[in-house]
Amino acid sequence: MKHYIWLPIVLFVTAWGAPKGKVIAKIPEASGISYCNNDDTLLVANDEGFYYKINRKGKILEKKKLGNYDLEGVVCEEKEIWFALENKGILHINKQTGEKKEVTLSPMYDGKKLPLFDKKSGVEGIAKVGNRVYLAKQSKKKKKSFIAVLSLTPYPSIIVDVIEHHVTDTAGLTYHEGYLYMVSDKEDLLIKYDLSKKKSIKKVKLGKGAWEGIAFDSKGFVYLADDDGWIVKYKKKVLGL
Repeated sequence: MKHYIWLPIVLFVTAWGAPKGKVIAKIPEASGISYCNNDDTLLVANDEGFYYKINRKGKILEKKKLGNYDLEGVVCEEKEIWFALENKGILHINKQTGEKKEVTLSPMYDGKKLPLFDKKSGVEGIAKVGNRVYLAKQSKKKKKSFIAVLSLTPYPSIIVDVIEHHVTDTAGLTYHEGYLYMVSDKEDLLIKYDLSKKKSIKKVKLGKGAWEGIAFDSKGFVYLADDDGWIVKYKKKVLGL
């Protein structure tokens, strides 16, 4: 259960036994979030094809419609933006030219077609490390919930590894300081995953929410996107991270 305490501008969200965060922005169907290190802002993806740029206090600086897309995650880089598309894969945006391009993916892995896209449980999160992209496949069943690791070259992009994390409904994903972080919508969990050890090393129970995005800034804060329309800000130490 969420409890709301209204102050002049901000809203605090908490739940019994869960870390307390502060709602800094109201953005409809916030399905992904990413920190832009080059200008100290955040990008928020929206299910209806919009993205929002906000500052770290939650002020909306820009709202832009990209088209008829179901945006389910975002990675912000200095010159590029990468979006996860639920039933298609990846949308790439060139910041300088505004050019949009859907990245073609090969669903084959280890000689079999990987069930990465389907209407009931599609791609819900994205992270990027160098030339590799991590796509979180959402599913209510642990066996069908996984992360596909793709190499952007050669073309079309190919799946080079699969992370079976045994967590249901992973709807948000990010990479931060050597670790992969994911949030589970169904289980209300934040998970820290060690890529070298190939296992989850920490789980943080969150308050009840429709968690679909996670981002870290450079000042020691964590931002969670709630699909019910909230951006919630936490101190890393409050989450034990």
